[in-house]
Amino acid sequence: MTAKIVPVLTIDGPSGSGKGTISRMVADALGWHLLDSGALYRAVGFAAGMEGLDLSDAEAVTRCARETKISFRASKNTGETHVIVNGMDATDELRTETCGAAASAVAAISGVRTALFDKQRSFRKAPGLVADGRDMGTVIFPDARHKVFLTAGDEERAKRRYKQLKQKGLDVTLSTLLREIQARDARDASRAVAPLKPAADAIVIDSTGMPIESVVAAVLKLVQ
Repeated sequence: MTAKIVPVLTIDGPSGSGKGTISRMVADALGWHLLDSGALYRAVGFAAGMEGLDLSDAEAVTRCARETKISFRASKNTGETHVIVNGMDATDELRTETCGAAASAVAAISGVRTALFDKQRSFRKAPGLVADGRDMGTVIFPDARHKVFLTAGDEERAKRRYKQLKQKGLDVTLSTLLREIQARDARDASRAVAPLKPAADAIVIDSTGMPIESVVAAVLKLVQ
């Protein structure tokens, strides 16, 4: 089976829209591979931070993106996917809002996006791929058979992130998360390279007030 006919479902959307959780559950239900593209950008942001790079230095950050070794490893005990960055398990660090802001900054650099383009495309393998990100349906897999743009209200997305981070033992406040989400939305939507927006042929799902199971069912219905 060639890459051209391997089915792809893209799930794009802003931070806190639930696309990570929904993508994992849909991929499990379908038995397809999963691409968490955000983890790649977070990994580059993390690596750049470890090097002490200025995130506005496009040339240095692009070099970092090309040279950084990123791999995914499933835990034998929990099944959780760990992200290994230059030999270091950076899974917990990559979940922080600081790393999320760094990811947003490096994602606006065209050289970084070019460096990660082929790596993302390489995840397209039989029997299928669920690709979670911000430009999966518009840039990385424009020929995807199924496209979803998942969104939710700002306050609901902030509450979801607050709950997630609190469960991980992180010290955060709801008001700070709301400001960070709104700021990131503005950066992602206004960037010159691959701005956050629904693909023209994407189905938009507003998950505000919807149980996770209902969102998963709606996405699976589109695919099946």
